[in-house]
Amino acid sequence: MIDFHYWQLLLFPLFFVFGWAAARIDIQHLVRESRALPRSYFQGLNFLLNEQPDKAIESFMNVVKVDPETVELHFALGSLFRRKGEMERAIRMHQNLIDREGLPNDLKLQAMAELGQDYLKAGLLDRAEEIFLRLRTSSRDEEAKRNLLEIYQLEKDWEKAIAIGEEMPEYATQKEIAHYYCELAGTEMINSRPDNARRYLDQALALHRSCVRASVIQGDLLAQEGQDEGAIEAWQHIEHQNPAYLALVAQKLQEAYLRLGRRDEGLQLLRGYLAAYPSLDLLDTVFRLVLEGEGPEAAYRLVRDELRRNPTLLGLDKLLEAQVLVVAPERRADLELVRNLVHNHTRRLARYRCDNCGFKARQFYWRCPACGGWETYPPRRSEEFDLLP
Repeated sequence: MIDFHYWQLLLFPLFFVFGWAAARIDIQHLVRESRALPRSYFQGLNFLLNEQPDKAIESFMNVVKVDPETVELHFALGSLFRRKGEMERAIRMHQNLIDREGLPNDLKLQAMAELGQDYLKAGLLDRAEEIFLRLRTSSRDEEAKRNLLEIYQLEKDWEKAIAIGEEMPEYATQKEIAHYYCELAGTEMINSRPDNARRYLDQALALHRSCVRASVIQGDLLAQEGQDEGAIEAWQHIEHQNPAYLALVAQKLQEAYLRLGRRDEGLQLLRGYLAAYPSLDLLDTVFRLVLEGEGPEAAYRLVRDELRRNPTLLGLDKLLEAQVLVVAPERRADLELVRNLVHNHTRRLARYRCDNCGFKARQFYWRCPACGGWETYPPRRSEEFDLLP
């Protein structure tokens, strides 16, 4: 049993006294510090809280004039200038910090990182790259690598992007790096170097077996070389990778079958894809092929059956287009009027939409031009998002 002495009770009031005194000292210290700060400092904070950056900048500039040693305010002002797009002032603010004598190393590295961001946003990619290369192997190495990866993508320097992406697998996924290889393959195709293109595509598929883009380019490469059988095989492989992307190669498939003299076989294949993987783009391709090969009656039946299965305004647009061709001449003018009204409305729906940022475009992109995400555009029109999983 622990011995207890009554005199120990006297310690409790002492503890309370010491705690009260320590708190009192801290409060007095805070009050002295707050009185030492200029009124403009608090005005600037108030403007920031009320989302008035212009007035906040003006107030903080007044503080800096009174006390030039306020490093934190220099950082805050530099960030505010960058957010407002005043890049020259942001660059000047951060460069002044870097040039300041006696600045601790961690703050100097922070100022360099901020300056790199300034150059990057200003589009001065060479200067930004120089800054972030200097930050490699420092305490800001990870941040430097992320920014260098963005710079190399903007510069389309895919070899460097691959090299630095492989250093940070938690940030640059295998799917993204496979797209870098596809970019290189596309460049080699343009420059008539098919063997190099083929090597890059093999690397892309070795890294990411489900890289649809690599299969698309493989088919394009084989078709250019007159190997339509191989092109068809490459494009058909997309069904095992992600069948939603078959619509992107539907027209190419049919053209390859036409060159081989096997039109009906190609159309049968595409009809099967449409039945298994409904898509407005695929419907449009099959509709055109049936219209050209079998006539408006067959095209009308195709779209009517598909519209019953998947009712969409874009499908209705195709149905009216086919019906205009088969309707009696005296009713054609009225039907064309209705079709034009529907068509003008559906043009707003016939767009691809980025899953990441919601940016819409009439053209399909492997990389979103707005947010820079890779493969964030599903190959479906915006109207289909509400109808298909």
